[in-house]
Amino acid sequence: MSTQINELQKETETLRLKKEQVAVLEEKVKKAAGIVVVDYRGISVEEDTKLRSALREAGVEYKVIKNRLILRAFKNSGYEGFDKVFEGPTAVAFSYDDATAPARIISENMKKLNKLAIKGGVVENQAMDAAGINKIASIPSKTVLVGQLLGLLTSPMRSLAVALSEVAKKQA
Repeated sequence: MSTQINELQKETETLRLKKEQVAVLEEKVKKAAGIVVVDYRGISVEEDTKLRSALREAGVEYKVIKNRLILRAFKNSGYEGFDKVFEGPTAVAFSYDDATAPARIISENMKKLNKLAIKGGVVENQAMDAAGINKIASIPSKTVLVGQLLGLLTSPMRSLAVALSEVAKKQA
């Protein structure tokens, strides 16, 4: 009888721990600006370490998570249709600042390694399939886009200033 009670207590404790893990994952899913789900099959430890390092430098959290737990967190967060995404070996990259960072970094590493495969993800609360995430990967980072915009905005003024200075030089 006491063995059954101990087993029941262990099952209850395990269930409680899983519920806590799902709650933490659900919070991450809701808070993330960008999430990329990856099939990491065939990647070596050295390659994985380099990938994790690149993601960490960009402020991206990368974890291998049990499919059932992350799927439940996605469903609790209002994202449906991820049943097929969370099959097989799965890692998840969460970015809280730059929505395109995980897609961009993983895409770069996919080209180098030919082993990673993007399964899908979420960008700015929009669920996407692998093709959508690959399109997002081609978008430059926010800082690069802001720099390009500033360059475009200042270009006419710079041209005007150069033209005016040339006119002033000719008259002098």
